[in-house]
This record gives sequence, C-alpha cells and structure tokens, in this order.
Amino acid sequence: MMKRKIEVLTTIIFLANACMPAGAVPEPAEMVPKEAYVETAAQEEPLSLEDCYKLALKQSEHIAINADLIKETEAHFLQALSIMVPHVSFLSLDMQEEEPAPGTTATFSSLKPSRSSTRSFNVTQTLFNGFKAIAAIKGSNFEKKQRVDEKIRAEQLLFVDVADAFYLLSEKKEDIRALQKIKAALISRIRELHGREKLGRSRVSEVVNAKVQLYSTDAAIQNVRNQEVLARQLLEFLVGRPVKEIVDLHNLPTFLQPEDQYLSKAYTRPDVEAARYEWQVAEMRSDVVDSDFLPVVSLESNYYVQRTGFDKGTDWDVMLNITVPIFEGTETLGNSKEAALKAHESKLEFQHVKRRAVYDIKDSYARLSTAMAIQDALRKAFRSAKLNYSLQRKDYELSLVNNLDVLAAIQSLRDAERNYIHALYETKRLYWQLLVAIGESIPENNHASF
Repeated sequence: MMKRKIEVLTTIIFLANACMPAGAVPEPAEMVPKEAYVETAAQEEPLSLEDCYKLALKQSEHIAINADLIKETEAHFLQALSIMVPHVSFLSLDMQEEEPAPGTTATFSSLKPSRSSTRSFNVTQTLFNGFKAIAAIKGSNFEKKQRVDEKIRAEQLLFVDVADAFYLLSEKKEDIRALQKIKAALISRIRELHGREKLGRSRVSEVVNAKVQLYSTDAAIQNVRNQEVLARQLLEFLVGRPVKEIVDLHNLPTFLQPEDQYLSKAYTRPDVEAARYEWQVAEMRSDVVDSDFLPVVSLESNYYVQRTGFDKGTDWDVMLNITVPIFEGTETLGNSKEAALKAHESKLEFQHVKRRAVYDIKDSYARLSTAMAIQDALRKAFRSAKLNYSLQRKDYELSLVNNLDVLAAIQSLRDAERNYIHALYETKRLYWQLLVAIGESIPENNHASF
C-alpha cells in the first residue's frame, strides 16, 4: 500500500512539472506557504467535544442573531434615555412679506419690516411625562438581561446538538471497530475450518455457515459506515469545517445525586430567567402606555443670537408647557388594555417555562438513571460474552463442542459488544442533556461524579 502511494505521488509531481513552463519552477517555500502547513497540521489534530463546541459557536447563525439582539437593547436604552435628557436645536428663520401699497391705512402689519431674520438656540426639557421615561429605561434594562439569558440558553442548546452529533459519530466509529474485530475472528475461523476440512475433521456445511456470518458482518459494516458518513456530515455542518478524527476526554459519572438537588436549579435556568425578564419588560411597556393618561410638563427656552424688527434686543425667552389629555377618543384606552393583556400573557408564559424546566429535569434524570443501569448491565454482558467465546474456542479444540457453538459464541459476542457501545454513548448523550436541563453546559474533563 505504501509503495502504491509513493507511485501515485511521483506521477502527480511528474505531471505538474511537465505542465509548468520552463524557468517557472518555484522554490519550495513558494510552492506551499508556511501558513498552509500550520493550518493543515492543526486540522489533522483530533477534535475534542470542547473544540467542536467552540467551532460551532463561531459558525452558528442563531448565536450571532442573539448577539445582535443584545446590541438592539442598547439602542432601546438610548431611545428611552432621550426622553429625560434635554433636546437642543438651532433655528434659522428668514422671512419676507409683501410691502403694503402706498396710501393704505397704517396697521401693525404695515409698520413692521417686510424682511426679518431670526437665529436662535432652542432647548426643550421634559419635566414630567407620567413616569414614561423611568418605565422605558427599566424596560430596556430588563430587555437586555432577557436577551443575554436567551443567548446563553441558545448556546446551551447548541451544545446539546454538538454533543449528540459528536457521540453519534464516536458510536459509529466504535461500532465499525467492533464489527471489524468480529470479521477478523470469522476469517480466522473459516481458515481454521478449511484446514480441518482437508483433514476430514470438519464438514463443508460448517465452512458455509461461517461464511454466512462473515457476509452478514460485511453488510453490517457497510450499513454502519453509511451511518458514520451521515453523522460526520451532521457534525461538520455544526462546526463549519471538515472533521477527520475526534477524541473524547470525558468520563461518565459513577453515580447521580438525589433528584431534588437537580430540581433546585430549575428556576435559575437561563430560559426561565429570560421569561421572567420578558414578563417585566411587558409590564414596563404597559406602564409606558398608561402614562399617556397623565399630563405632560415641559420647559422650553430660546436664546437668540440674531433678531430683527420689533423683537430686536430680546435675547432670550422661557416657556412652560403643560398638556393635560382630556379626551382622545378610545385609542389610549385600547392601547392600555392591549398592553395589560400582553403583560398577562408574558406572565403565563413565564409560569409555563418554569413548569417546563422542572419537567425537563425530571425527564432527563429518569432517562439517564435508566441508561446508566442498562449500560452497566450490558458492560457485564459484554465481558461475559468475551469470556464465553474464549472458553468455546478452547472447548472446540478439545472437541467438547461443535462449530455451531463457536459461531453462536461469535454472534453473541458481536451483539453484546454492539449493544454495549450503543448504551455507552447513549448514556454520554443523556449525561450532557441533564447538565443542560439544569442550566449548565461548561464541559470539564474527567468527571468522576455528578
């Protein structure tokens, strides 16, 4: 195989040199940049679960959207703050009117100049607007906390997807290794039967029976390889780059804590906190709408840098504005009822998310507890199957059992190992799902208990 690879590489180099113009042969440093070697070497290193998760965080569009939503809340805060700070503007006004005809009766309009100009700085400060600004600022603060918790929860759910794909790929790779070991054992068994057949100690039917299992194992290998390709494609979709080798650096917990210890963390989960902040945002928005029922008091001041006509010489003026809403139809009343109903809906959604968090933890805890018990039982079954196969081979050499017993032991070993592999990685997937169910997703190496 190595010789064949060398011949292929030699042919490629020869064709590349033949197609290159004379005098255009680059230096080795020019052919492949140094950075390419570093990048290739980095890509060939096995990826751990943490590596895949970090790559998925950079790749995920949903996480990027959540990050943008956090920045939007900063803009909402500035919009709310603008109600409380003064508004300053500069006004430039030039006016020209038609001059009165000669002989007309003198009036105020005829006495004032036909041309006038005004240059002034205007400052408007809202003194009272029904606590609208305070409610809007509080609402923007709650909204930012909501978006931050939503982003954290989105990252946790992304971690579950990455862990599922990671361990699914690991399971398929281990399954292929197990089937290949069984295939090697069957090939060795067929060779042994051929030798015994020549000596007249085995029948042709025994060889054919072993080949049936061999071909079935080949078919199973092809099927699992197809599943491995699909699992690899899923993981590559999440991380946004090719995945060659992966390595698992985590150990399963040896036992679980009492269920109440996990349930105590239900109400501090990021999505529960986000739902609570969303409810508070809705209440603040209701207060903002209700403020339209109250008077608005503002102070307006003008400083004139240039005035002509009768107003010349007046440099400033101050005006206090008080607006009292009396009747504006039913628009404000309708907006108030709508905002109150939306706040009530947010409260109900918050209560639903709390109950859902408790259910998720109970469900994940029950499934993981069961999976750990099944995995432990299948691990013992796998060890017993290996011991049984070893004993059956020795007994066959002593003519204590027949070939069918040995083939049955091989079949039992294959099923036991594959079942154990599936249970092992299913337990690992459920382990991380329980961690995310209680609101945690930071991987730590070598967990001994949980």
